Amino acid sequence: MGIYLTLALNGIVNGSLYFLMAAGLTLIFGLMRVVNFAHGGLYLWGAYLAAFTFATTGNFTLALAGGAVVAIVLGVVMERGLIAFVYHNENGQLLVTMGIMLILTELIKVPFGPSELSANTPNDLSNSWLVGQVVIVQYQLFMIAASVIVFLLLLWVLHKTRLGMIVRAGVYNPELVEACGIAIRRVFTMVFAVGAGLAGLAGAIAGPYLGAVTPTMGFDMQLNVFIIVVVGGLGSLTGSFVASMLIGILTAVVSFYFSSLAVLVNVLVMVVVLLIRPQGLFGERESPA
Repeated sequence: MGIYLTLALNGIVNGSLYFLMAAGLTLIFGLMRVVNFAHGGLYLWGAYLAAFTFATTGNFTLALAGGAVVAIVLGVVMERGLIAFVYHNENGQLLVTMGIMLILTELIKVPFGPSELSANTPNDLSNSWLVGQVVIVQYQLFMIAASVIVFLLLLWVLHKTRLGMIVRAGVYNPELVEACGIAIRRVFTMVFAVGAGLAGLAGAIAGPYLGAVTPTMGFDMQLNVFIIVVVGGLGSLTGSFVASMLIGILTAVVSFYFSSLAVLVNVLVMVVVLLIRPQGLFGERESPA
């Protein structure tokens, strides 16, 4: 029984990490319809800068902030400098963001080298407890709490604030929003920056959980996160949260018994969901134009 509870806990923790990154991609890909294959690069840079900052200063809060900020800066530069020119060109988005992903992955090696960089857990979050047959690690609880807080905060902003109303209206009818005197272009840049910041924050939190950061971690994470956004439903935060937990638990279980099949099983889950509900678990079917 203990092994099943441990796998479930590990799955929830993995799902929490997935959601922190998927939340940003849900905003960028789901709401703005931007196919951002550079999202993993933002996660990568957030992870490295946070690990370096914590090793240098010993301040974990500063490390988290640094990881988020570097991703925000990179995200704004990407959006304003390149992606803005391919907003209505999905093939262009694919090519541009894949190119950015490759560049970000290679550039990380310039200041930090090609080898992995250790990422230590802060002392305040390094405790653990034995509950029955399950070891509960304090840092894992922190990750779960962080994902829940981000989920609830984003839900509140999108559905209970004027800014959220503008964002949702701008997705479906940007011309009408512009006619109301609102610079929707700036709103989209802000949304992209928030999504990028969440990717950087996810990377910053992932480092201590994984024990080290590597130049390939962005690619490793990106496929699962895209699967999550599609399975949950484009633009649905609730869908992304549920799908993150589903994929997290499934990955933990399959990796334990058949480690080489974890990615394949996740892809199969996506295929099955799309066959049954093409719009995803919580997505809304779009009306034909």
